[in-house]
Amino acid sequence: MRSRRHNPDGTMSLIEHIYEFRRRLGYALIALVAGGILGFIWFSNEIPGVLPSLGNLVTGPYCQIPAEMRYPQGERCQLLQTVPFEAFMIQMKVGLTAGAVLFSPLWLYQFWAFISPGLHPKERKYAMIFVGLASFLFVTGALLAYFMAPYALEILTTFGGGEFATWFTGAEYISFVLTLLLIFGVSFELPLVIIMLNRVGAVRYETLKKWRRGIIMIMFVFAAFVTPADPFSMIALAGALCLLFEISLQVTRFHDRKLDKERGTDGWAELDDNEAAPFEYTPSSADGDDEPRERGRGGTRTDDVT
Repeated sequence: MRSRRHNPDGTMSLIEHIYEFRRRLGYALIALVAGGILGFIWFSNEIPGVLPSLGNLVTGPYCQIPAEMRYPQGERCQLLQTVPFEAFMIQMKVGLTAGAVLFSPLWLYQFWAFISPGLHPKERKYAMIFVGLASFLFVTGALLAYFMAPYALEILTTFGGGEFATWFTGAEYISFVLTLLLIFGVSFELPLVIIMLNRVGAVRYETLKKWRRGIIMIMFVFAAFVTPADPFSMIALAGALCLLFEISLQVTRFHDRKLDKERGTDGWAELDDNEAAPFEYTPSSADGDDEPRERGRGGTRTDDVT
């Protein structure tokens, strides 16, 4: 704001850009620290009847396993701490993650405020749409992973034929859950990537349609590798990716149909690859007249700009 008061067009020198970046980065770090403190407090506290504690949310998938499959068996659901301060580090790790998610509008706005002055209005519009859709898809994928985690854990604890007692350590369990949320969240960005590649002309609907079977096969193989060794997580991730891929395929179909229609109207559809596009090359005059002025010897028609 100070820069714009002194310079309304927003231009800055290199040093001013560095100072601006430092200022925005500082505000973003403050937001992350504040979110981490809130998440750390939320881990052990709840709002009765409104919001459970963060610790209960994190251990929820594990506690949904039948009691006879947990160790120690009983009504109390607990994780195992094997080293000193492990519980403290887990609480800090989960609190920072939750705080970063809750305060994401604040620290994302700082980066947006830093890059937005250099963008055109149309670019700002597309960037806002991209960030909004990316956030929605990531949250949707993470929620799907959270609801599928109990089924995955229940299947994984049945291996061994009853020769093993299952008691998860806190660090390993938290890493498992967070990794599963991250994998599902990032995987759900697939349709957005496809639509972006189609918008810039890298891929077309006909190409994606031709490769549809191969892409679906790759998605199932990908889901088998990145998910735990249980069919529920793999089928859930692969099925969701296939559905999102079909939606993005239809979006590219309508976009290419509209683009081909515009090219046909402009007379570009029948052009050869080596043929120049039919642009209007007649220059306009500097004073806004449609016809070039007659200047020079012998009434030679020239353009003011030329």
